[in-house]
Amino acid sequence: MPKAKVHSGAAKRFKKTAAGYKHKRAFRSHILTKMSQKRKRHLRGTRIMNAADKPLIDRMLRV
Repeated sequence: MPKAKVHSGAAKRFKKTAAGYKHKRAFRSHILTKMSQKRKRHLRGTRIMNAADKPLIDRMLRV
């Protein structure tokens, strides 16, 4: 039986922690000049993934 592969896109975006899955906020990659400083500041850092999405990420990461 071949080894099950991890979804490579998900592996780059999510990191497993004790609290759940850590991820970066969206809309912080380019065209930031039109965005207000407040909006960019609130998009900084990482967050814990919603509990409703946990089964889907578990499946993609083969946990």
